[in-house]
Amino acid sequence: MVNRCKFWLPKKNRQCANSPLLNSTFCGNHTQRSHAQWIPCPIDPSHSVLQENLKSHLNRCPLLKRVRSLELQPFYQKGINAGDEYDYDEVEKAAVDDSALTSQMKRNAVYAMTGLEFSALVAKIKSVHSSLCSNIPGSYKIPGACSIWTQQEIDKKLPYQEKHVLQQASILGNLEEFGGLKQSHLSYNSTNGQCDSNKESENHNAIPAVVEFGAGRGYLTQMLSDCYGIKKVVLVERKSYKLKADRSLRQKESLILERLRIDIEDLNLKAVEALQGVEYLAIGKHLCGPATDKRYFTDLGFTKEDFHAISWFTSWAVDADHGSEFSVADHSAQLEIMFAMLLIYIYSLFLSHLLQHTCMWEKKESCPDSDLCAVDEIVRQMQPTDRAALGFMCKDIIDFGRLKWLESQGLKSHLVKYVPFSISPENNLLVAGT
Repeated sequence: MVNRCKFWLPKKNRQCANSPLLNSTFCGNHTQRSHAQWIPCPIDPSHSVLQENLKSHLNRCPLLKRVRSLELQPFYQKGINAGDEYDYDEVEKAAVDDSALTSQMKRNAVYAMTGLEFSALVAKIKSVHSSLCSNIPGSYKIPGACSIWTQQEIDKKLPYQEKHVLQQASILGNLEEFGGLKQSHLSYNSTNGQCDSNKESENHNAIPAVVEFGAGRGYLTQMLSDCYGIKKVVLVERKSYKLKADRSLRQKESLILERLRIDIEDLNLKAVEALQGVEYLAIGKHLCGPATDKRYFTDLGFTKEDFHAISWFTSWAVDADHGSEFSVADHSAQLEIMFAMLLIYIYSLFLSHLLQHTCMWEKKESCPDSDLCAVDEIVRQMQPTDRAALGFMCKDIIDFGRLKWLESQGLKSHLVKYVPFSISPENNLLVAGT
């Protein structure tokens, strides 16, 4: 049996497949490391390097060649989308600092809070959510234009799941209702499993181009092209993926396809040659935490540390098996009662240990195994559905901030729940236009 690294990967439900280092049970990626010696690579923060080897590593980092090639492209402009409301140097420094923050680091910061600090933050999150975004409407739209996908009449070799088809179809249905898409009356060819663009009826209202941000494998664009006859597509994605839709898309003679491997923060769309002089529709199925107005959170009374905690809480949203009947509103009252009881519990502990001249409000690092660590106790008391409710509140608050920013730019905007929870728990859709 081949010797493998003993590090357990919970998301993949298996051990690491790499070979261990000599005289170690772990590979180089999972060997115990001293934070004083290892630092994130400035070129690619997803991996770390020994500080003493940093200078030599920068000359041979695997991503160096791609980064240098990217910097020569006319559409590359460092930090162009980082925001212009603050001093750029400060924004860039904050972005670098934030990019080095891992989920584990955010978790540690949360667990280092006192019980009162944690409960106060949760109470603030609940209050903000209740006042701003507790009633996001549902808008599940499956357009007739997507019938070849929803009725499974497309190429059976395409790697997709039914729930993903329903999500993407509803995204396009909401865009159609909003006025961003027009049906192009394509003729479906059952022989090759594709719409026949050569038989497309003339449509002067069709959107000439589409930009998909965070495109991943590109199957949202695949459906968009099949069902709405888009002629020009630009896929923007910073990562590399296998099993992309690009091969199928490039077989369409009438479609111009370009994939840009770049971070959205550094992309100057005005310099993309394929988009010059044409209108385009911008879409994206996923947005990450950094795509957020930091001033919005400041105005709500949250600190930068609060935002990091909130972004970490969002991971709780999909930890529970909450099913089709789950509702944030249904669990909001439960959270309020639970935290009131926990505050009473924490206060009683505080009085008890105060009498014993013991300070229970030390940071978590000073009592890693002690029952006096209040945040540990609070989290243990929470039901999975209660944690999920808090996570969804945080997601809603983040998305509502994006909605308010779009409205501040003079755009007509809608925030809706575009599929039921039974299809996908992450079901917020933000649509905006002139």
